[in-house]
Amino acid sequence: MKGLTPICPYCSKASEKVTGKAIYPHRPDLHALPFYRCAPCNAYVGCHPGTTKPLGRLADAELRKWKLRAHDVFDPIWKARLERRKAKDPRYKKGMARGGRYKRLAELMGIPKQECHIGMFNVTQCKQVIAICEQGLLES
Repeated sequence: MKGLTPICPYCSKASEKVTGKAIYPHRPDLHALPFYRCAPCNAYVGCHPGTTKPLGRLADAELRKWKLRAHDVFDPIWKARLERRKAKDPRYKKGMARGGRYKRLAELMGIPKQECHIGMFNVTQCKQVIAICEQGLLES
């Protein structure tokens, strides 16, 4: 990345900062939000709320599909953990449940915890997340 402007992993060119109107013209609720886009590659990434810090890497249509699938199986696991633990200890927070499951996921994938986030993964890694979740390996 150059500064905060992500480099497109598909063409190696700098992305451009755009608004959600350029990415999701049919979604007025997203029009004001910042995104980074590589128009020739149809790759983009949103930003952390209230910032222009990318949520992960730029993703093309195929990678976006796999990231959604990975989140579809991963998110219910940490959310269920949050509910179980919160019932026993009201001080248990979302970040603890989510972070704990990402830590375990990193161990299972053999990568450093700081590199373990679906937003940063490629297609192969997303498929690995799906397999791990479907095998029940994160539910311990």
